Amino acid sequence: MAKRLFSKIKKLFSPKPSSKRGPELVPVSQHGFPASKVSPGARRVLETLTQSGYSAYLVGGSIRDGLLGISPKDFDVATNATPEQIRQLFRSCRLIGQRFRLAHVRMGREIIEVATFRGHHHPDDDDDESNSEEAGNQKPRRASVSDEGMILRDNVFGTEHEDAMRRDFTANALFYRLSDGAIVDHVGGFADIQSRRLRLIGDPDTRFREDPVRILRAIRFAAKLDFAIDETLVKPIRDLGGLLDHVPAARLFEEIQKMFLSGYAAPVWQKLLEFGLAPQLFPLLVNLSDADHQMIRIAMQNTDTRIAEEKPVTPAFLLAVLLWPSLKREWERLKEDEDSAAPQFQQAAYRVISAQNHRISIPRRFQQPMREIWDLQQRLPRRQGKRADQVLEHPRFRAAYDFLLLREQAGEVPSGLAAWWERYQAADESTRRQMISELNTGAPRKSRRRRRRPPANASLPPSAPAS
Repeated sequence: MAKRLFSKIKKLFSPKPSSKRGPELVPVSQHGFPASKVSPGARRVLETLTQSGYSAYLVGGSIRDGLLGISPKDFDVATNATPEQIRQLFRSCRLIGQRFRLAHVRMGREIIEVATFRGHHHPDDDDDESNSEEAGNQKPRRASVSDEGMILRDNVFGTEHEDAMRRDFTANALFYRLSDGAIVDHVGGFADIQSRRLRLIGDPDTRFREDPVRILRAIRFAAKLDFAIDETLVKPIRDLGGLLDHVPAARLFEEIQKMFLSGYAAPVWQKLLEFGLAPQLFPLLVNLSDADHQMIRIAMQNTDTRIAEEKPVTPAFLLAVLLWPSLKREWERLKEDEDSAAPQFQQAAYRVISAQNHRISIPRRFQQPMREIWDLQQRLPRRQGKRADQVLEHPRFRAAYDFLLLREQAGEVPSGLAAWWERYQAADESTRRQMISELNTGAPRKSRRRRRRPPANASLPPSAPAS
């Protein structure tokens, strides 16, 4: 009881985090983000909320991208309505999230994410079960913070200004008002976008400790938007990378998908190396050769090209590339003789994936393709007899062929094998048989080692002593 009373007194006399001056209003004539860029589903959600008496804005990446000339894809809405009040307004609404409650509103094929304005977290909120009347007539202070300062649960409702201040980067904290097309800027994000600068809201040490994934988001946004990382963030990003150890492995997998499978993997990888973050995500990536570095760079560039050409990509292939150097080292460590090379290769693959799963949890649906791509690297050189046709029919042949091509381009293995397989794929049946025949003709025959015959009496039992 005394602790709760002390908490209330402390809050009463604590300085409020709000700013005295109001937000900057940027009219549509100055920012160039017309209402026509707003999707029909997002427009309906905004209109329904405002007509019901609530405040509602488009927020986040859609505004940022639209100002940069990038076509917005996903539209997020922020409002002072609580999740329960949002659910009452929309029939096809589902509440999700434990760390912070969100509403997903389905509008045809669109899913609009609607969030209640977030407020500032106070250290005493964990012990304070009281509610105050502010956001949507309800403002529960329910939050949980780890010993490292990481926010574990953040269901703290607040005001429009508090919500802007609780966002990560200034470029992501702009509010778009549908009624007049104005952009409401509480944090100077509009000027930062104009100057292409990535700036964090608040103290970098505190904000990165609240959510270490913000470190990776800084890398991702800087690479995607071609923004310069603000000088106040450079040292904290380098110094606080170890905080990623406290992030759940499954969440890190989601984040690397955003980093590597969104069309800008190559610049993301370069920045991860620049800031020393690659070993934080992939601890086995040590002592890489020049060929290893080159193979990873080419794979990232090829992934970006495929996405630009609207071709399918999978995290399994990139993860196979990233863990390939570790697999080779582990295999060499386990390998003792040629007869046991194959099972030891499988054992090395298992160990490498298991070790990586401690940092980034790779779903099983991607682990098996990775193993198959690796395993086919042993089978691709063995083309005699029916082996070539068996490899060609394998479901992962094309991915394994692309993997082999990467190895050749990086200089890890001599060139020539990939070109042979390219000809073999396009050849008719008679040409294929001729190519196999040439392999059999040119290959030196292995001399078969003759077994030593045991002595004639070697299998006979020793003579019994005479009685």
